[in-house]
Amino acid sequence: MRRFKIAFVFGLGLLLLWSACNAGELPAAKIKVGEKMADFTLPDVNGKPHRLYDIEGKKAVVVIFIATRCPYSNAFTHVMASLAHEYEGRGVAVVGINANSTEPVSEVAEHARTHGLDFPVLKDEGNRVADQLGASVTPEVFLLDSSWTLRYHGALGNSHHPTNNPDKTNADELRPALEDVLNGKPAEVTETKAFGCSIKRIKVS
Repeated sequence: MRRFKIAFVFGLGLLLLWSACNAGELPAAKIKVGEKMADFTLPDVNGKPHRLYDIEGKKAVVVIFIATRCPYSNAFTHVMASLAHEYEGRGVAVVGINANSTEPVSEVAEHARTHGLDFPVLKDEGNRVADQLGASVTPEVFLLDSSWTLRYHGALGNSHHPTNNPDKTNADELRPALEDVLNGKPAEVTETKAFGCSIKRIKVS
């Protein structure tokens, strides 16, 4: 009986974590693969504005919606950091966006430092850009080519076996699409299902 109670409590805990973090049936992205992403400007954690279309001379731009408190997003921070370093010399820019109303700029800045996120992390106050793109969860990836056209949307990796275990996370779904873009080819797989914690949007009264 005691083992049963322990198993029940453990299972209930996992269910609650999944319910709190998983986006469930959220709206699909508003931008579709093959469409040009509209320009936007957001401040980084130091208040410096960054304009998407000012990222010039790059073969690809990887936009990732991230969070400070989401166990799924945090499980992929080392994947994001490694990816940015690996592809920096190949003309790829990585940009992080935090659109959670519950996570202040100071927390976002400390989180980036702690996890070695050397790429720009922008704060989307009021979730304007998240709404513009239809981003739903963290982490969620939008891969653009040099003309700002969306070539891949979805998970970094692990979409068939969602996990918040950092020892198991990878970029095995983004990477092939990124390689295709760098080689001037259409991505073989253009969409996967992003999974993680729902973006904590501002409450509209």
